[in-house]
Amino acid sequence: TPLGPASSLPQSFLLKCLEQVRKIQGDGAALQEKLAGCLSQLHSGLFLYQGLLQALEGISPELGPTLDTLQLDVADFATTIWQQMEELGMAPALQPTQGAMPAFASAFQRRAGGVLVASHLQSFLEVSYRVLRHLAQP
Repeated sequence: TPLGPASSLPQSFLLKCLEQVRKIQGDGAALQEKLAGCLSQLHSGLFLYQGLLQALEGISPELGPTLDTLQLDVADFATTIWQQMEELGMAPALQPTQGAMPAFASAFQRRAGGVLVASHLQSFLEVSYRVLRHLAQP
């Protein structure tokens, strides 16, 4: 049933409602800032790993197809995160640009770099999964 005119409601009730609305708006804004920060960090990390994986090209013929698949998956994930940031109105005006990436001069350096990049990427994705799962909880 619709409420009668606001003038029939006690002033203290209206003030409490207004206070609650402001609190909820503040909580919503704080949550949106945290979400924006998480998504931005996730996108930046994925963007970094895109460059590191590109630097590993030519690691070995037998690992080439796996590296290509991993590069595509990381690029797709980064794109999905960026699109979500745009849909939520949280994306920066410009996408980040890739900084200088390491140059692996020898086959040994590429293999050693591959082990390090894969290990760190796995850790990054595990943390990302936990953060996203936490954000998805009500």
